[in-house]
Amino acid sequence: MKKTILLLILLLLPSAAAAADPLLDQPRWSLEVTGGTFTPSLGNWSRYYGRRDMPEYATSLAYKFSPRVELGVGAGSVRGQGQAYAALHGTLVGNVTYELYPVHVFALVRGVVSEGQWLVPYVGGGWTRMFYQKKVQDQETVRGAADGYHVRGGLQFALDHLDQSASNRMYLDYGVHHTWFLIEAEYTRAVARSTSTDLGGTSYRGGLLFEF
Repeated sequence: MKKTILLLILLLLPSAAAAADPLLDQPRWSLEVTGGTFTPSLGNWSRYYGRRDMPEYATSLAYKFSPRVELGVGAGSVRGQGQAYAALHGTLVGNVTYELYPVHVFALVRGVVSEGQWLVPYVGGGWTRMFYQKKVQDQETVRGAADGYHVRGGLQFALDHLDQSASNRMYLDYGVHHTWFLIEAEYTRAVARSTSTDLGGTSYRGGLLFEF
């Protein structure tokens, strides 16, 4: 009897291992690298900086609890250069550089319904800490931070099917399961208490997503 049970266990082990492989082989992390534009909520922005938006670059890393749900952190960099004017008489006083460094903690939900899906929508949001710095020529630099929130949504397009051999090499060399191109929009609100100024705005970005 014991020999029979042992034989059954040995026969079942290969099939159990095969069944477990797909679960073990699922990607657990996602890395995003994006770039685009950031339009501040601040009024009269174009008057001082000559345009309505600034270039923005961002990256994030998230842990995937499932193909649909993940939790992560992200950081970005926004920078604009313009002209500073005196508050009383409105004359030009020099160049000004305005910088923002948003840090996000977020949850994200992806609309994954099947394996091999080539188009995936997603939405997310969470807490934001917005660090800012304003440098006016020949004046003291102003620094600070504000807390707030952000919401975002977008679409990701599968790149694996375009070149399957390259996709296989990415997995074998770097452990990357899937590569996506993404486009997204994000709204951020972060009000500085000292001035009641909203440092947030609206971002439009594109970039790459790697799942590993």
